[in-house]
Amino acid sequence: MQHLLDVTQLRIANAERCLVDGLDFHVQRGETHALVGESGSGKSISALSLLGLLPRSLQVSGSIKLDGMDLSLLDERTLIRHRGQTASFIFQEPMTSLNPLHTIGKQVMEAIALHRKRTVQQLRQEAMVLLDRVKLGASPRWFDAFPHTLSGGQRQRVMIAMAMANRPSLLIADEPTTALDVTVARDILDLLNEIKNSEGMGLVLITHDLNLVRRYADNVSVMRAGKCIEQGPVQQVLTAPTTHYTRALIAAEPEGRPHPVEPQAKEVLSIENLSVTYPGQRRWLRKVPPTAPTLTNISLTVKQGETLGIVGESGSGKSTLAKAILGLQPGEGKIVFLGQRVDRWSLYDWGTLRNKLQYVFQDPYGALSPRMSVFDIVSEGLLYQQKQLSLEQVHQRVSKVLQDVELNETLAARYPNELSGGQRARIALARVLILNPALLILDEPTAALDRLVQKKLIVLLRDLQMEYGLSYLFISHDMSVVKALAHRVLVLKSGQVVEQGDMHNLFHHPQSSYTRRLVES
Repeated sequence: MQHLLDVTQLRIANAERCLVDGLDFHVQRGETHALVGESGSGKSISALSLLGLLPRSLQVSGSIKLDGMDLSLLDERTLIRHRGQTASFIFQEPMTSLNPLHTIGKQVMEAIALHRKRTVQQLRQEAMVLLDRVKLGASPRWFDAFPHTLSGGQRQRVMIAMAMANRPSLLIADEPTTALDVTVARDILDLLNEIKNSEGMGLVLITHDLNLVRRYADNVSVMRAGKCIEQGPVQQVLTAPTTHYTRALIAAEPEGRPHPVEPQAKEVLSIENLSVTYPGQRRWLRKVPPTAPTLTNISLTVKQGETLGIVGESGSGKSTLAKAILGLQPGEGKIVFLGQRVDRWSLYDWGTLRNKLQYVFQDPYGALSPRMSVFDIVSEGLLYQQKQLSLEQVHQRVSKVLQDVELNETLAARYPNELSGGQRARIALARVLILNPALLILDEPTAALDRLVQKKLIVLLRDLQMEYGLSYLFISHDMSVVKALAHRVLVLKSGQVVEQGDMHNLFHHPQSSYTRRLVES
C-alpha cells in the first residue's frame, strides 16, 4: 500500500554541522504522525524541508515523496504550485504569519485565489464558509477584522482556514497550540482532527507536549540532536519506551511545591475593586460608546515570597490585569504597591519605585533586542537606574546575575539569535533580577519551551524566589506549571474572578464548573 508521505534518509546540514541526520518516517491518509523532542532537536526544520521552505544556505538531501511524487526533485516554481494546494503548513506563531495590514477575510481569499480562478464574490463566499468551518462564524465581524483584534485561539483558527482553503492532501502543523490556553488548545486539536478525518488528509504534528501526542497522534518519532532515536505507534512508545531520553521526556512533567511563605510576611501588592474598560473604536466625527468592561471588580493580594497564579482562557483579562498593575493601562480601583498607592500615578511618578516592579514577557526572543549583546541587554536597566556605577562594577553585577540564572558568563558576548529558547528565557530573567525587584509579573514564561527546559526553569524560579525574597504574579494557561509554582490561584473568566484560593484546594476541590474544566483539560 502506497503511503501518502514517504520521507527517506532526510539529511539537513549547514557549513559547520549536520542538523538532521537520516530521518525516516511515513504518513497514511487519515493518520497523524507526531514529531517530538526538545528545542533544537530538528523537528521544525525537518517539517520545513518537506515543502522546500528552508534557506538556501542549508543543504538538503534524501527522498520526500508525496502521493508518489518526489518533492525533493522539483524546482522552486513547481513547488510553489504545490504549497497550499497539495500540502499546507500551519506555522507556530500566527501573529507573525498573518499580515497586520490586511483583514482576515482578504488573507483567506488570497489563499484561495493563488491556486484557483474565482470571482471576488465567489472568493468572499468561500472565505466565509471556511471561517464558519473553523468555528469563527460566517459573519462580517470576523471577515473584516484585523489580526491584532483577535485572540490567540481565533488567529490560530484563521491560519487553519487558510491552510484548508484548497483542500490539501497533507497538513503540517508546527506547534499549533504553543501559546494557547488548555481549553482553546483542545478545541484547536479537536478541530484539526475533525477536518483530517472528514477530508481523509494526512497530518504531521510537531509538538513538545506529550499529552497532545497521546490524545491525537497515531504514530510518533522521537528526535534528539537531529536523529530519530525512537519510532512507532504512540501507545507502544509512550507506555514502553526503549530509550532513556524518551523516558526522560515522559517524566518531565513539572513537579514539586513552592517554598512556604513566612507567616508574618508583609504585603507587597494589594488590589481592590479594579475595573478596566477599553474605549470604543473611533469613527470619523462620531462618538462611540466604550466597549464592555475587560476587568470588573478584581481584588487580590500578594505577600513577600508568595506566588499568585493567574489562570483563565484567552480573552479572560490576564494580560490586561498585568498592564493595569504596571500603570500601562488606565482603570478604576485601588492599587497599593510596597505601601504606596500607585493607581493614580503617571509613568513619571513611579521614579525609583519602577525598578521594584518588573515584567517578564511571554516571548523572550521578541522582547530581547537582536542588535544588543547579552551584556548590553542585562546591564541596560542597571545603567539607567544607577548611573554612578563604574564599568567594572557593572561587569561584576552582570556576571553575578548570569551565575544566579545558571548561565555561563562567557555568554555575555553573544546575541539572542545565538542562544536556545531556554537560555533566552534565563536572559529575560537576568535582565530584571539585576534591578533587585520586589515583585515579578511573569507572563507565560514557559509557554514556548519544551517540558525538559520548563522543568529546569521552574526549579530555577523557586530557587530565585527563596534567594531574593521575590514575589511572583504568575500568568499561565498551563495548569501543571501553576501547580508546581503557585501558593494561591486566581481564576479569571470574561474579566471577572470566578474563584480564588489555596492552590491545593482549588486543584482538588474546584467550586466552579469552569475551574473544573480548566483542571481536567
